[in-house]
Amino acid sequence: MRIGLLTEGGYPYVSGEAGLWCDRLVRGLEQHEFDLYALSRSEREEAEGWVPLPPQVGRVRTAPLWETVDDGIVHGRRARRRFAECYGELATALCTAGPGGASEGPEGEPARQSALEADRFASALYGLAELARDEGGLSTALRSETAVRALERACRAPGARRAAREARVPDLLTVTARLERALRPLSLDWYENDDLGSVDLCHATSGGTAALPGLLARHFSDVPLLVTEYGVRLRTHYLTEPDSSPAIRSLLAAFHGRLATETYRRAAVITPGNTHARRWQERCGADRAKLRTVHPGMDAAPFAEAGESPDCADPQTLVWVGRVEPAKDLVSLLHAFAEIRRAEPGARLRIVGAPTGPEGAAYLGHCKALAAQLFPDEADGPHAVGRNPVSFEETGGPELPSRADAYASGALVVLSSVVEGFPAGLVEAMFCGRATVSTDVGAVVEAIGGTGLVVPPRNPRALAEACVALLRDPERRNRLGAAARARALELFTVEQNIAAFHGIYLEILSRTPARRVVLDDTGEPLPFGVPAEAHVPGRWSDPTARVAARGGPGTARSGPGWATEAEPVRATTSVAVSEGAAR
Repeated sequence: MRIGLLTEGGYPYVSGEAGLWCDRLVRGLEQHEFDLYALSRSEREEAEGWVPLPPQVGRVRTAPLWETVDDGIVHGRRARRRFAECYGELATALCTAGPGGASEGPEGEPARQSALEADRFASALYGLAELARDEGGLSTALRSETAVRALERACRAPGARRAAREARVPDLLTVTARLERALRPLSLDWYENDDLGSVDLCHATSGGTAALPGLLARHFSDVPLLVTEYGVRLRTHYLTEPDSSPAIRSLLAAFHGRLATETYRRAAVITPGNTHARRWQERCGADRAKLRTVHPGMDAAPFAEAGESPDCADPQTLVWVGRVEPAKDLVSLLHAFAEIRRAEPGARLRIVGAPTGPEGAAYLGHCKALAAQLFPDEADGPHAVGRNPVSFEETGGPELPSRADAYASGALVVLSSVVEGFPAGLVEAMFCGRATVSTDVGAVVEAIGGTGLVVPPRNPRALAEACVALLRDPERRNRLGAAARARALELFTVEQNIAAFHGIYLEILSRTPARRVVLDDTGEPLPFGVPAEAHVPGRWSDPTARVAARGGPGTARSGPGWATEAEPVRATTSVAVSEGAAR
């Protein structure tokens, strides 16, 4: 099977999001072929290069979303008219949509987006895609004055929402620029019959812009689309840029909501990583019949030694492991530990992790100052050196070489977050056979099941009481740790993740009609040119036969200069080459 893997700011870049999961998926399904279509988010991401790619990766095509693109295309009068009509329809759909893509009823109450409104957005989106295909690109047009004026007319039109009507010129310019970046995949030449038009399946590793090439491959060539979301992109958009004006947030939220709805509507299967993400997808209109929950796959091997020897832990030590940032709410954890120390004077807390960015560094400094205030250095005698019961550490040193060593050092692992997606650190602790006390956020309850204690977020007293209960009951703590390890090994390993996606690939393909026609030397269809064993692992079909998508041969055109095709690399740097050099 040939899979078109679609990423945004992720695989194969070294610093990309979810890169490890994608790499494990590709390497684990070595019986299939993968073509990578990657959208990069920053110059730094591209400069850091790629991870080494396995031999089953046949082609890598990349395009940047971070730089300003000038395609140099001048449209004629007819093309300009088509663009103004399609973009105007798109803008109208955004100005009449509420947050998340929902329309507003006559009294202003949110109402579910009707099929007619969804079709309006989709018609405008695919109209722009067809124009981009005919004209060679739309990047310049999407930033033009025509686009700004079309957005302004939609915001001032009767029926537009209040937030849209209040948009000013700077807001309109900002929204137009952001829409151009989000719609940049429309101008790519990835949808011809020798690219995404010829793959058996498109697998988008996230929603949003990453799924847009999959939507266009489905529109132009009937390629089935699989969408995987371990973090819902629409939710991520809501949590970012809180300082933007209400008009900007409202219009961009409407766009991402409409795009999410269209993605879920056209996808053959949607695989959320947890129930938390699944609820978001259902709220955006995803059909429950299409949803298959596939938990993230993690490598259990580094934690095997700690999991098989739980007795090595210090019974009085609590461990927190993660990225140091305000969302992790270490302040509540420190206040909870103050109550724990009053009940258990010998308890110790190890906070293991590095700060994330300047905000994280400032937060770490605040937490250290609070720990020094709450727990003055204590000494056993007049001539002994005092030691604080709270330590701030990072992995990689001689005392804690790895995260597994950090979990192994304590008998109890604590999570105190107020915002959490899928708690990967908690699963690592479960692999180590450690009992856990966690706040009830994100997918925490789903991950731990009944193998740990859960308390409300921002409640230091409840957190302290749960920790004290387990510190005083080692038998219960051991039972929970053993159950947690068994649950993690059953649900959250790499092997179960790969097996699940292999089954979903076969399920989608079994329901998809044959899309390809093999042509003979004269260009005529060759009966029985695609034998039944063509999808059996291995190269059974004639490698010299020409294959055309069912939608027709299409019009070949050279790709935009800002999108590159690259040879798969075996080192950690990407190398761009000229068009036609791949494979």
